[in-house]
Amino acid sequence: MAPTAQELWEPLVRRDTHGVLHHWEENGFGHTPWRDIVADAHGMAVVLRAAGVRPGTRVATVLTNSAHTVRGLLAVWLAGGAVASMPLPARGQTHRAYGRRLNALAERLDPVVLLTDEHLAPLVPEELTAGLPVFTWPTLYESRHRYARTRLDPSPPGSEETAFIQFSSGSTGSPKGCELSARAIGAQLAMLREMSGGRPGAESIASWLPLSHDMGMFGTLLHAWVFDYDFVLSSPERFGMAPRSWFRDMAEFGATMTAGTNTALHLATRAQGRAVLPEPLRLRVCVVGAERVDWDTLEAAATAFGPSGLTRAVFMPAYGMAEATLAVAATPRATDPVARSFDGSALNAGRIVPVADGTPGATLLVSNGPPLPRVTVRAAHPDRVAELVVSSPSLATGYHGDPGRTSETFRDGALHTGDLGFVHDSEVYFVGRADDLISVGGRNVYAGEVESAVEALGPVRAGCSALVDVAASGPPRLVLFLEPQRARDDLALIADRAAAVAREKSGIALDECVFVERGGLPRTPSGKIQRFRCRSLLGRDDGRLKTLARVRLG
Repeated sequence: MAPTAQELWEPLVRRDTHGVLHHWEENGFGHTPWRDIVADAHGMAVVLRAAGVRPGTRVATVLTNSAHTVRGLLAVWLAGGAVASMPLPARGQTHRAYGRRLNALAERLDPVVLLTDEHLAPLVPEELTAGLPVFTWPTLYESRHRYARTRLDPSPPGSEETAFIQFSSGSTGSPKGCELSARAIGAQLAMLREMSGGRPGAESIASWLPLSHDMGMFGTLLHAWVFDYDFVLSSPERFGMAPRSWFRDMAEFGATMTAGTNTALHLATRAQGRAVLPEPLRLRVCVVGAERVDWDTLEAAATAFGPSGLTRAVFMPAYGMAEATLAVAATPRATDPVARSFDGSALNAGRIVPVADGTPGATLLVSNGPPLPRVTVRAAHPDRVAELVVSSPSLATGYHGDPGRTSETFRDGALHTGDLGFVHDSEVYFVGRADDLISVGGRNVYAGEVESAVEALGPVRAGCSALVDVAASGPPRLVLFLEPQRARDDLALIADRAAAVAREKSGIALDECVFVERGGLPRTPSGKIQRFRCRSLLGRDDGRLKTLARVRLG
């Protein structure tokens, strides 16, 4: 049974919780019981109420990974507000461009308060601060002392009221604000508990994922808080500097659950090398999602962390999206992930043709498991690669302030995802975003297929390529953006090899390879490459795209 709104907010008033928030600070972890986090949130809620937050209002937030952010998040709900998670600055985005985005979203949102991080506060444009109270998370925390004698009756959002607005990070264009009711959030958390087999008082979730991302917010933070698990909170910045920290944290704190992307798992595995963790892993569940899961990544991780106690059955490839709060389908717990081979040419044509492993031209796809309980997933065209359509009790009510996109995406009680995939033997297979489908000479090509094949060559960094079609006077030009492992490598040779792989894999001819510096590809804060920004940066000469070389082909 999904928690009711009253049950969802019960941890806001309970005093008998036992879980602990272990939060990364500058020089190590701090340790604060959930009951103390909630007590602080009550004081911060009084500050927010004085600033105008009450039932029916919206609070714009820039959610960073800190204990003060967690306190402030709960404080917004205690005061009755809806949390609107604004995007973090994207890699390569100028301060001015980020300020314009905040302004545009605030106009759509009409918030009563803006909460942000200390180091991001200077990016808030003056025209926004002129008409809106702005607090940093630490300032909000310190301000609670001024209202120490004031008590506030908790008034969190009701069951059908908006509790959270998840603005996308904009991997394909303008951010969309998914409106989530308390009921939808409660339904999702119940699914997560069921799919993970969570045991109150016996679990510990570890995460570095950004709290501004649905997997970080619902899959880890709220999952731990609502069910009174311990929570180990690191940060994307720390993971980016030291990918080994993810699994080392889990070993140190005895984490039983975690979640991450395929790319993050690859980086952690590569950083670990042949070393053994200082303590054995107690991990039961490692959800891998947010992008297509690669079988070789799972195999490499199982090999690297096997000596520390990791088994393949820990990995839980999953499929989901913010419009469904988070998870839609997942591999059953305590079972090995499954991968099946399909004819690659047939997939490009929309047909599903299973073939034997090792068949020339085959595409190996990792299953995302069956739909979660009370969820249905179907392809818009049965037995074809087509748009996935989802029905779930945790669906968003729509996109905030965007009735046009809401009516396009949420139709007939179902979510039309814009994702391409299929259901085979009752399991969901994700092929790619519809936005990533490129039409070349009347044929469909999945950009991810070409990118994965090119990255497998070795000289290209994993998760660091992007195939885009660029408008031209004649047929569109196909341009492949790449981050090489080493800038001193023979980039012309890598380009030739990439072109050969693209021809072999999908029968396409690349027009150009653009090599950029390490970390130069534009990304969302959650790590997804922004293809539309790759296109827009290609024709600029202002230095925003840190180009090493451009190699024309053909």
